[in-house]
Amino acid sequence: MTLTELLPSLGCEAADTLEPGVWPPNTTRGPGGELMFAGAPVSHLAARFGTPAYFLDEVAVREHAKAYRAALPEAEVAFASKALCTKSVLRWLAEEGLSLDTCSAGEIAVARSVGFPAERILLHGNAKTPEDLKAALAYGVRRIVLDSLDEIEQLGALAHGRQQVMIRVTPNVQADTHQAITTGTEGQKFGFSLRPEVHDNVDRAVEAVLAQPSLRLVGLHCHIGSQVSRVDRYEEAARRMVGVLTDIRDRYGITLTELDLGGGHAVPYLPGDPEFDLDGYARRLHVALAYECASHGFPLPRLTIEPGRAIVGSAGITVYRVCAVKRGSKTFVAVDGGMSDNPRPALYGAKYTARLVGRATHAPRRSMVVVGRHCESGDIIADDLALPDDIHAGDLLAVPCTGAYHHSLASNYNLIGRPPLVGVRDGVATILVRRETEEDLLRRDQG
Repeated sequence: MTLTELLPSLGCEAADTLEPGVWPPNTTRGPGGELMFAGAPVSHLAARFGTPAYFLDEVAVREHAKAYRAALPEAEVAFASKALCTKSVLRWLAEEGLSLDTCSAGEIAVARSVGFPAERILLHGNAKTPEDLKAALAYGVRRIVLDSLDEIEQLGALAHGRQQVMIRVTPNVQADTHQAITTGTEGQKFGFSLRPEVHDNVDRAVEAVLAQPSLRLVGLHCHIGSQVSRVDRYEEAARRMVGVLTDIRDRYGITLTELDLGGGHAVPYLPGDPEFDLDGYARRLHVALAYECASHGFPLPRLTIEPGRAIVGSAGITVYRVCAVKRGSKTFVAVDGGMSDNPRPALYGAKYTARLVGRATHAPRRSMVVVGRHCESGDIIADDLALPDDIHAGDLLAVPCTGAYHHSLASNYNLIGRPPLVGVRDGVATILVRRETEEDLLRRDQG
């Protein structure tokens, strides 16, 4: 018997509890079925800003940043801006002392607009355009992570002086995550291979960089994937990367001083999902690096890590309004958003929970499917979700853990405007990114 089959026999209070670890830390149950988010009633937020809408708890974002800096005081913590790149978020994280990992000229432009220190920014990506490279050079981005032989040649021609660079390595470590977000193994598009028979391998990359007088090789980079919960995978990557650093020293006579192990730290989306053990990660990574460096007689490199989802993911929620309930062989609850504001379920089967907010109910819970408004059968937000049997059009649903890769991946499919992003702190809500209007959509269409 499934949980949703059991829920009708449970009391309303048991069925209505907030799942620990899934909802933002400053979210609580309020009276009358209300949900309090960062001190503000969610139904009031929905009435003020409309739906669908993203809401982000500023204090939670800052607390996550502080936790990383406390756990890894000697490491550089660089926020992976692809998770959520807005002026306010980058300003908060700059104030918390984080560095920044960017992937495009657009992300650099946002960082530049708020004065994010260029010496704390790095640029990487598997296919940087000339515009990306020029933007990084123009702003004085300290490190550029190189991902192809072509890119090394292009940057060498563009750079003046001695631009600091790192080489992205494919460490061939299985991350035990979805194939679409696995990035550290052979046969995917990122990094230089460790295999000598592969044309674009690490040795060729090192030689190519050393042949460019305008580039200065300072370290290595790797990233094994996203939603990784097993700390031992990061230990394995660290051990292999120290071996590569040692090989480069022995073969080329240069001692690289920096090592970036990427991010991808998991956050729970559903009850029972594993949480990332940050303190355990910090301890075990320190031991692994210290041991490997001592074994190889290699000086301990300056460590950089790149959490993104772990900083902002669980700090956000999305609120939808129910448009229709269709009861047949399954019960479908259709809302006013969907894959245009959250494509993750369609992209790689991401799972979510949701809850009714804004009114109390003693109706029994039934298994339902929450679907979006888009013309795709795969436009599903949550499947086999226990919701009150009296749910109806006009109700509000809140979905937790939507701070990462929702605003970033949002689209205009079916020509629907992207939702606003609203920051909330101590009950005060502020628009960070306004809702996209039909006028915005038409303004780009020059036909």
